[in-house]
Amino acid sequence: MTGSSQYLRAWEGFWRDAPEGEGEVFWDSDPSLTAELHLPLFAAHFDAALPVVDLGCGNGTQTRFLARHYPRAVGVDLSAAAVAHARAGDPAGVAEYRRLDAADPAAVRALHGELGDVNVYLRGVLHQCASEDRPLIVANIATLLGRRGRIFAVEPAEASRDVFASLARRPEGPPGKLRAVLAHGIAPGEMADSVVPGLLAGHGLREIASGRLPLMTTEYLADGSRIEIPTNWLVAGVVD
Repeated sequence: MTGSSQYLRAWEGFWRDAPEGEGEVFWDSDPSLTAELHLPLFAAHFDAALPVVDLGCGNGTQTRFLARHYPRAVGVDLSAAAVAHARAGDPAGVAEYRRLDAADPAAVRALHGELGDVNVYLRGVLHQCASEDRPLIVANIATLLGRRGRIFAVEPAEASRDVFASLARRPEGPPGKLRAVLAHGIAPGEMADSVVPGLLAGHGLREIASGRLPLMTTEYLADGSRIEIPTNWLVAGVVD
């Protein structure tokens, strides 16, 4: 997530053109295949009394699931069009949605001033950022967490490069939902497995738990199997 005009235009264009409803974009799998699988990995480490911020919430599918487990769930995204999708998909208002540039320290400090320490759910955001923006975003995440909060971060593993390359090489081209992402100038970023742990540690956030888990997409191979992206996950926070 970054506030650069090119990046913002790409994501605004993508979400403006994206169909309404859950499961209509490449990574927007049902929570039973996503946040529900993640929950046991971080629940024991999150303070259940704190709000949870879904950073890079997109259309809010996972935010709405998190709202069933935490007293307050706030989905934030750089794209105003994404936030509009999220609100439209949540007529009952089970969660909150805000436009927020995670690279803007003042905006992040203001959110922390409103909510206090929070837990952060971060899925597939950092690999899309320019490498020079990642330290600033992680520093801002540390502000949101404060002393009590924890982050659950999950990002594509190095091995995901081979999966995306194989999808791009298919005679018929990438799957339609992935093609829609690429058409807006958004490409999966390559990131070494060591990057996220290193960034978090560099901002005083100690790794508490970690592992590997596939990201289930909403697209399928010719044999009917769901396309899976290998990911690394970790839980981190300030540990006295």
